[in-house]
Amino acid sequence: MKRTGRRRSSVWDCFEQVGNFVRCMKCDATLKYCGGATSSMMNHMSRHHPSNTPLDEDEKPVICTVQCMEEEGTSDVMQVAVMSPNPPEREYGERKRLKRSSVWDIFIKVDDEVHCTMCDTKLKYRSSTTSMMYHIKNKHPDTMPNDGVSVATHAEVTELISRMIEKDMLPISMVNGDGFRELLAYTVHNYKMPSASDITRLIEGHFHEKVEELVMQLGRVEKVALTADFWTALPIQRYITVSCSFITENWQGRSAVLQTHKLPSDSHSATDSVTQRLLNTVQTWGITGKVTACVHNNPKDSLAAHTCAHVTWDYATCFATTLQLAVSDGLSEDLVHIIAAAGKLVKHFNHSLLASEALEQKQVQMCLPQHKLIQSSKARWDTICNMFERLLEQRWAIKAVLSDRTVTNRQEAQMLEIEDDCWQIIENFTPVLATLKWATTVISAETEVSISNIYPITFSLIQTHLVSKENDVEQVSEFKRKVQKSLRNLMEVDSNDLASKPALVASMLDPRHKHLSFLTPTGRLAAKVKLHELVSKLDVITTTVGTKDEQQETLVTPDISQVAMPSQMRSDTKNTMMLLLGDNYSSSYATDSEAQVDYYLRDIAPSLDINPLDWWRVNGPRFPKLATLARHYLCIPGVSLPSLLSEAGQAYATMRTRLNPEHVDMMIFVNRNV
Repeated sequence: MKRTGRRRSSVWDCFEQVGNFVRCMKCDATLKYCGGATSSMMNHMSRHHPSNTPLDEDEKPVICTVQCMEEEGTSDVMQVAVMSPNPPEREYGERKRLKRSSVWDIFIKVDDEVHCTMCDTKLKYRSSTTSMMYHIKNKHPDTMPNDGVSVATHAEVTELISRMIEKDMLPISMVNGDGFRELLAYTVHNYKMPSASDITRLIEGHFHEKVEELVMQLGRVEKVALTADFWTALPIQRYITVSCSFITENWQGRSAVLQTHKLPSDSHSATDSVTQRLLNTVQTWGITGKVTACVHNNPKDSLAAHTCAHVTWDYATCFATTLQLAVSDGLSEDLVHIIAAAGKLVKHFNHSLLASEALEQKQVQMCLPQHKLIQSSKARWDTICNMFERLLEQRWAIKAVLSDRTVTNRQEAQMLEIEDDCWQIIENFTPVLATLKWATTVISAETEVSISNIYPITFSLIQTHLVSKENDVEQVSEFKRKVQKSLRNLMEVDSNDLASKPALVASMLDPRHKHLSFLTPTGRLAAKVKLHELVSKLDVITTTVGTKDEQQETLVTPDISQVAMPSQMRSDTKNTMMLLLGDNYSSSYATDSEAQVDYYLRDIAPSLDINPLDWWRVNGPRFPKLATLARHYLCIPGVSLPSLLSEAGQAYATMRTRLNPEHVDMMIFVNRNV
């Protein structure tokens, strides 16, 4: 039997081919035409010309007459459009097509890549359509189907399960749970549930893809800063997560997790183990010689004191950890007693339904905000501030509830009642805690350069906000003195070696703080000398931005190159002068290291709301050597985990404690490196 030729699609009645494109004859729209596929043309017709969408002969509706019987016994004759029956092969093909992802209407496969027919973007293809789905959603949202429910393939569902486990840091073993399997069996028809090993292989694939991408990024940067975040999953399981921060060529701040290591339980060998793990991480990621500093949250600060010859970077303690230690040192017994009493009061209202409902009624009666009381946490001193602020806001509503004997009996009220002098201490103490909390929030901001803010804020706290006032109660004055003293010791503000601290060097390279007005004249001079020393040490190859940029550097004399004179004469004279005086004569002073530092420091400082990276992006060509140093030091974060004080950061800190030790490194890596 002779095989018939392939039938020509009726969509060509509305389109004509022009080279590698097709043009709609109804609206003149142009689409990419690859591989002989007509799906993009069909989608175009169904979206923009639904009334003219062509149908193949075996898809055209058949008009038949049916008789509809109503409840009253009367009948109406109506015409119903029904699809003509397809042969068995067609029905099987249609059912099979439901499992085919709609992304293939826009992408075509070429070897181990997929090409977008709308923008020629090329993506790696590893038997997963997720990357193509994200591309269409972000780059071509108008092409997403909106006239029906898209049917996800089983491979896409499995991919989404792996992504969910990565984003929420769930145990991989959850796919073996009976309840989860019942849910998938009900929602996805005939879905074959993957095993834990299948999901592990998918996540490992994502892990290796991100590793390759990060290795390429780190190969292009000059310097990076490390952060060592110590945390505990269980009392006997201690970990250290090593991350890095860097500044890209276009002055964008970036950060990424490198590795998570399990630490030995032996405290004596912990320091040696941490140092060795840091060195191994640096070597594994090929950033040996690129590390400027390492910020850690180890409260014992034993890393800085215990260094080896292979460690070429400076250590700095996380500012949030430093402030935590300072606040803890400043709390007297009276303040601790008041904090405990306030916590007990909040706990009563949070656990007693009767008291909670009565508080809500009093809030309405007194026109107070309907807020719940906040419980403080021993691990976070900033929650004490939150608790006190809410108690002061709801003070009189709380008193009214405690005075109502239908809600609170006399004995219980006496145990919970806070005396007036304690309320006065809380009222006086809360603004001080709020100031310290603001300082931590500024340093912990993820989207800002933070290392350069540390010493300006520290000196502002010591010299202004922690100075005792006449109206301070005795307990608050004592707290201020203790915190002030503790900050001086922890931040080494009186040290002769202050100018060498990475945070202070970063302050000089931050155009907002470069004048170092918080230091004494002697301190500013020492910092300036240190900056000169760092600039002079830069290698010529790494410090020059390029020949083109050198020609755009700041000149100290008027530019006479544009004086009107015959072009030939000007060229001859210029060549002769260059032979006599040298190529760099005109700009030698401007490109001199000392001159760059002097011009930079004399330049007008921008306002505090300016992002220093944006400033350097514009002014980097003026100060190329200082710009190189700015990349080296402004990438250092002020805290070991920038988002820890946010709700998302707290959720992350909680989620990572439930990870299987076998997968903790991989899961944290794919979760944080989005």
